[in-house]
Amino acid sequence: MLRRMLLPALLCLCAPALALADEPHSGLDPDGFDKSVRAQDDLFLHVNGRWLMSTEIPSDKSNYGSFTRLDDEARDNIRKIIEEAVANPADPISRKVGDFYKSYMNEQLIEARGLAPLKEQLTAIDEMSSPDQVTRFFASAGIYGMTGPIGFYVGVDDKNSKRYLVHVVQSGLTLPDRDYYLGDRPDYRTAREALRTYITRLFELADISGGATAADQILQLETSLAEIQWSRTELRDAEKRYNLMSAEKLAAISPVISWNVFMDVSGVSGVDEVNVVTPSYFEKFGGVATAAGMEAWKAYARFHLLDAAAPYLPKDFVDAHFELHDKAVSGVPQQKPRWKKAVDATSGAGAGDFGVLGEPLGQLYVRRHFPPESRKRMIELVGNLMKTYEQSIHGLKWMTADTKQKALEKLSKITTKIGYPDVWRDFSDLQITADDLIGNIMRSRRFEHFRQVNRLKDAVDRNEWGMTPQTVNAYYNPSLNEIVFPAAILQPPFFDATADDAVNYGGIGAVIGHEISHGFDDEGSKYDGDGNLRNWWTEADRKAFEELTSRLVAQYESYEPLPGRKLNGKLTLGENIADLSGMAIAYKAYMLSLGQNGGKTLDGYTPGQRFFLGWSQIWRRKYRDDEMVRRLLIDPHSPSAYRANGPVSNLDAFYEAFAVKPGDRLYKAPAERIQIW
Repeated sequence: MLRRMLLPALLCLCAPALALADEPHSGLDPDGFDKSVRAQDDLFLHVNGRWLMSTEIPSDKSNYGSFTRLDDEARDNIRKIIEEAVANPADPISRKVGDFYKSYMNEQLIEARGLAPLKEQLTAIDEMSSPDQVTRFFASAGIYGMTGPIGFYVGVDDKNSKRYLVHVVQSGLTLPDRDYYLGDRPDYRTAREALRTYITRLFELADISGGATAADQILQLETSLAEIQWSRTELRDAEKRYNLMSAEKLAAISPVISWNVFMDVSGVSGVDEVNVVTPSYFEKFGGVATAAGMEAWKAYARFHLLDAAAPYLPKDFVDAHFELHDKAVSGVPQQKPRWKKAVDATSGAGAGDFGVLGEPLGQLYVRRHFPPESRKRMIELVGNLMKTYEQSIHGLKWMTADTKQKALEKLSKITTKIGYPDVWRDFSDLQITADDLIGNIMRSRRFEHFRQVNRLKDAVDRNEWGMTPQTVNAYYNPSLNEIVFPAAILQPPFFDATADDAVNYGGIGAVIGHEISHGFDDEGSKYDGDGNLRNWWTEADRKAFEELTSRLVAQYESYEPLPGRKLNGKLTLGENIADLSGMAIAYKAYMLSLGQNGGKTLDGYTPGQRFFLGWSQIWRRKYRDDEMVRRLLIDPHSPSAYRANGPVSNLDAFYEAFAVKPGDRLYKAPAERIQIW
């Protein structure tokens, strides 16, 4: 979905301060510090340098750091819950969880069945002979999670947050971004050759002739799709993404697609209005579709069916899938153990991924790992940070009173969700068996597809979550004007109830502020307090805001994570605004919590220093080069080193804490420091 899935958030705030032990520990990990690097020159390396030198990225990962370590811990906890469900299916939820896990782990049965679970779909592809049949196949296969040229989802109407709306969007690529097809860098060419090899290998494994010819056809077709797609930066623009059309107008701008067939198969027959997220893509799609020809589309369909199913097929398919998607694209040298893949498939592997039974597993996870008092405490803490944000808006010098009033109104309407949903989804109608992995996957995806489709007749469900409780992340959703913090993020180094307040504020506090700030970043600020895409700014205030944010774009575009590869300041702008503003608000909140006593020195660091050290510590992370290339193209977040260093160079409090002066690498003259919220 094009919903914003952002970074983590949560923490303690001003009065009252956390009830800690008599002698709290700092919460810092000095063993990871490299004191040969001064904080004034590089805060990231000062805090994380020795950790970077002594830590190897695990062989089954593309990157490793604070988030991935907590992901591993959550996965281990979920594994124990699943294995108990396998051994003792005490209730319907446990039985479904256990049966799905067993179906994934039964490699002998998977090998024996081979491609039999895909026989019906492969036959349908063989029999395709008309554009209507091609459209019908891609609509049907899309329900089961297969990539096709038409992306489809049901989401909140950006300009009427009380209703759901059908959205269609560009899709159809195997590699992570259009630049992999259009760019001439050596790593892009290598990725394209890896894709060619992968296609040929899948056809060979499936005993389908003409794999090399199919690879040429598919690569040409996907390159043609890439040429008409929007860039990631364009896709960030909420106003450009909103193009409400009648079904008749959609059919008129893209007549080569049998839209009546597509909508009927997708379960939304007779829909009156559609948001066409990328209209120029569909306007140009007819030329691509016609030029490709029927045989190319059939080859493309066979490949994408096999690609989508490969992780759940016999080992040779699994290995081939890994060689492209993990090794070639992200540089991962070794596959995950089977049990990790099974846990991820059951529970979800990351932000926005619900797995087959992610929310039912979330119920079991919460019972064991998230006591009710934790939720209550966090709700209070987030509320305190919101009060600090309110004070900050009142004090803005670049915003006029009228716009401030509307910003305060929006802030007052932000909904906070902590830990887990108040209302759990009902999975009782989802059929899961212990001996049918691909069937389970397909039934699960169909179940979720029609859950979304059936919402079209209902009011917007404001209880729904976009992440599971066991996800180590958090997000802001502009259409619902909500900030959401799953249970699994509430752990060190983000939050530690036994640690010093300074490090908690620099960690989870800044992350809470980050999520609030997304309501006021370059795109979130286009939505009002009710979640509607509506301009609530005066022209002068918007102009002042855009002048400030353009300076932030320029700052981040000066960073070069790999030789010859700089950050995309426009793609990462929303996250960079949220990092800067979240830190500013969290620091103010921390200072308020100290009251008149000013805090004390601990482990040789002042309270202000510990705040910034805690911030840098949460961004501890290493990347493989191929993974960095991928992220620079598709990730709206800056790499971790720049998340640690970028914001602090703009914060006067950092200069005061570490006596930063001209000549220090992180120094900026006061007039050059960017302060937004």
